Amino acid sequence: QVPLAESGGGLVQAGGSLRLSCAASGGTFSRYDMGWFRQAPGKEREFVIAITRGGIIFYANSVKGRFTISRDNAKNTVYLQMNSLKPEDTAVYYCSVKVSGASYYSRNNYDYWGQGTQVTVSS
Repeated sequence: QVPLAESGGGLVQAGGSLRLSCAASGGTFSRYDMGWFRQAPGKEREFVIAITRGGIIFYANSVKGRFTISRDNAKNTVYLQMNSLKPEDTAVYYCSVKVSGASYYSRNNYDYWGQGTQVTVSS
C-alpha cells in the first residue's frame, strides 16, 4: 500500500495558476513513477501528466505547454503546476503510482489513488 494525499486545489479564474501537491507515505518514493489524472463530472478519469523515477515527463495533449510536473524525493512529494487554466480543466485531480505496463497514459497501469483535490476554473 502507498497512501497518497493530494492538496492545493481550489477556485481560480481562467488564466490563473494553481500548484497541486501529492504526498506519499510508505514504500520507496524515489522508485515510483508518478502520474496525475483528473475526473470531471459525468466523465471518465483521464490522464493528465506523469513523471518517471528518472524525471522523464509525459503530457496529455490538452495540457502540454500549460502544466508541468516535478518531484521532491526528499519530501516524498510530487507537484502539478498548472498555468493558463481554462474552465475545461475543472475536475477532481488525483495522483497515483504507476505499477505495471509500458504505457504511462493508461489508467489501467496505475494503482494507489488519493482522495483527490477539486480544481474549479471560472470563466
